[in-house]
Amino acid sequence: MTSLSSANEQQAAFLYCYLTVNQFTAKHTAFTLGGIRSLIFNEHQNGLAKSGAIVRIGRKVLIRQDLFFSWIESQNMEAGA
Repeated sequence: MTSLSSANEQQAAFLYCYLTVNQFTAKHTAFTLGGIRSLIFNEHQNGLAKSGAIVRIGRKVLIRQDLFFSWIESQNMEAGA
């Protein structure tokens, strides 16, 4: 039973994890630094802003992983439709 609760705790930690752009690209190597910066720069045109995945605190830009990957999935759904 502990492995199940441990898995739930890890999933909860992932869901509300905010990462800087550098941390995000280091953790998720499929995404390049320039690619993520481009997505953030064009967030109002590509719908990323509406997803809520990008959070700004002063000059710091943070990415909320769960919302970012949900946005990625929604892009995949739109392209397939």
